[in-house]
Amino acid sequence: MITGIADKNSLAMFVAKKIRENGGEVVCTGLGVSPFHKNLSEKAAAFLNKNHNDFVEAVQSELGDTLTAVLDVSIDESIEAFAALMKEKNIQLSGFLHAIAMDKTIRQKEVKPLIEVTKSEFCDTMDVSAYSLIRLTHYMLKYDILQPDSSICSLSYIAAAKVTFHPYRNISIAKAALERITIELADELGRLNRTRVNAIRFSPYMGSKAGNATLTENVVDTSDEISPLGNATPDDLANEVVHLFRPGGRITGEIRHVDGGYNIMG
Repeated sequence: MITGIADKNSLAMFVAKKIRENGGEVVCTGLGVSPFHKNLSEKAAAFLNKNHNDFVEAVQSELGDTLTAVLDVSIDESIEAFAALMKEKNIQLSGFLHAIAMDKTIRQKEVKPLIEVTKSEFCDTMDVSAYSLIRLTHYMLKYDILQPDSSICSLSYIAAAKVTFHPYRNISIAKAALERITIELADELGRLNRTRVNAIRFSPYMGSKAGNATLTENVVDTSDEISPLGNATPDDLANEVVHLFRPGGRITGEIRHVDGGYNIMG
């Protein structure tokens, strides 16, 4: 299962394509209007519909005949409905990519000071960007969709551990929580059914909608100069995810760096 595809430039799309290149099959999820969205404003419905259309068009153009489904990880009923759909179609997963994040405190590339972040903004970001990993895993196991010896991988960033030259306040805390959840799930699921759980800290990337909304070319250029090998590419990331997804691996509870060595610099 590949989550977090917004368009053809999404990091999750590079992963999906790499899995297909290596003989695997994927199920892709994206945002869209569902029966579980209540009292949506016209603006919200229009946003979700456009997001869904962009998502489906990207999957069809880049992956061809691939199953897509609406999934909103902020709504438990949506996650459970997706799991039930997989059960109905007799689809079993050998792993999934968690590539979902949301932070309303970043607008026009400006980051809201942490001391000004509201409780609602903080909890919404934590819910979508971190807690969703727990709920996704819960329902995939509840419906026997996620098989033993599976592999789960999440996308993170160095700001989960360090204050970076590009302010990354509210969501950096959620990414830190995501990484801690990764480690705890690695212990629980490894003992439960040998499922592996890892996260990857990737270089700044402006090609995706999320990256373009939060980063500037100056940030990407600076990271490229600082990193001994230069910034990693989406293909580098996809190769690492496929490596972690391979059957029979023994890597779990790791916070991997695919960042050209940026993390080792002072």
